[in-house]
Amino acid sequence: MQLFQDFFDQSKQLNQAPYCKQQKLPFHIQTQKYPSILIALKIPNLPAPLHYLNLFIQLGQLNLPILHHAHAKSKNATNQIYLMSSCSAHMVGQFQCDTKEATFHLASKHIQCADHVDIYGEFPKFQFQREHQELSLDLQVNSSDLVSCITKLRMGMAEYWSVLSQCAGKVVYKGQIFDIAQLGTLEFARARAFPYFPVAFYSMSMLNLSNNRQLMFMQVRDARNQIVQSRIYLRDLKANKHQMFDTAVHFRIHRVYPKITTPNGRNMYLPREFEWFMQNETMQIRLQGQSRGDFKFGLGAGYAGSFSCRLQLNEEQEEGEEGYSEYIDCRNLNWQEHHQDHLSAFQQADSMPVLIKNK
Repeated sequence: MQLFQDFFDQSKQLNQAPYCKQQKLPFHIQTQKYPSILIALKIPNLPAPLHYLNLFIQLGQLNLPILHHAHAKSKNATNQIYLMSSCSAHMVGQFQCDTKEATFHLASKHIQCADHVDIYGEFPKFQFQREHQELSLDLQVNSSDLVSCITKLRMGMAEYWSVLSQCAGKVVYKGQIFDIAQLGTLEFARARAFPYFPVAFYSMSMLNLSNNRQLMFMQVRDARNQIVQSRIYLRDLKANKHQMFDTAVHFRIHRVYPKITTPNGRNMYLPREFEWFMQNETMQIRLQGQSRGDFKFGLGAGYAGSFSCRLQLNEEQEEGEEGYSEYIDCRNLNWQEHHQDHLSAFQQADSMPVLIKNK
């Protein structure tokens, strides 16, 4: 299974420096070849009440459960625009769906869409702007050479890139102005039209560390709860160094919030206390996180939020209050609600415990 995944998905090979630095990263709107596009800006470690900031634009409907929206205003899947922009503080307008004709404009090096969102520039420099009564932003985003390839499917079927970036400017939340100068990540993904692919679980945790470093944890599972990808990315801007770990990277959820029904009509348990860890001959990483309970819907079929944490990185230890997380679970939850004693069959297939509701 893993050999097949590594053959079909070339991202593991592409994350080997310096090859990844040599890539000419794509950044464009929909084309006939790529009708589905994702553009995202994510910034952790911001002051209260922000704690984090994201801007997530999906152009076109991807045929994946974790990115399926139930708010389509047109039967034409490529005609949809989905926008999420949120922070930790209370919001009601973080998600918006519309049609391309109503809210989309393209000029040279300028994308304008959905609710006065403007993106100017090309790699390595961008300007992200949004005007909104709840949350506005005007940020200069300077991307670095530290590029993570999350996915790169053969035959150009799909690709997903994440770039460590320096973000500076202003964020306005309900009239309160915040000056921002923080590491974030700029992400771009594109996909051809392809048949249904059962990616049913996605979890991502990100935080900035001292000395201009950033850690990103990510796990993807299919509808049968089998791990498709489980990775840790460690990016060091000061040393201009990028590392990826994908062996024995474990994700555990120790406590969950009560079951919710999403606006898409799915039942889901959101993580309350969780843990990421890995260890090899040269590196030990352990993150213990506690959600702030500020989940906002609109990231595909799931949520974004923030967490506080304790981190061990070899002999180093850090504590933080402003980690950023994303969580989508479209698996069948029936077996997850059984007592842990009944889950031995799943644990044999994968030693990492699955999500269990606390009784």
